[in-house]
Amino acid sequence: MIVVVMGVSGAGKSTVGGLLARSLGWEFLDADDVHPATNVAKMHRGEPLTEADRDGWLTALAALVDRHVRDGRDAILACSALRASHRDRLRGAHGDAVRIVHLHGDPPLLRRRLAARRGHFMAPELLDSQLATLEVPRDALVVDVDASPDAIVQRIRTGLGLA
Repeated sequence: MIVVVMGVSGAGKSTVGGLLARSLGWEFLDADDVHPATNVAKMHRGEPLTEADRDGWLTALAALVDRHVRDGRDAILACSALRASHRDRLRGAHGDAVRIVHLHGDPPLLRRRLAARRGHFMAPELLDSQLATLEVPRDALVVDVDASPDAIVQRIRTGLGLA
């Protein structure tokens, strides 16, 4: 199984995804590590990515998911996956082998988290563009991020039947 932990910047995808992977003994994959340098530079400057910017990145991530599913390797993928089309590309033809978890947070909480974050390339000013781009998934486990990372991980494990 591949679990895509998705949401806007500041939702805790990398933190929660990494903890979830460790708790399950699965591999952790961070989509931020796959962004080309041009995308990273653009986000660092506070410029929103376009769909054209995301295209190659999503192609590489879909190939990564395909390899893991084909090889029978369970993994957690932290990825914004803001649009339904992004999630569809990651899911491919794998059906239930790829599950989506949407980390949801109220904008004031997300803004506070982003203001406190240091050393990340994503400019906090991009939150509004991400919220505008977000197409809330209808087929995902939605988990509110108003709790500790450990509590969120437990909510996910329970919600996916991995407790």
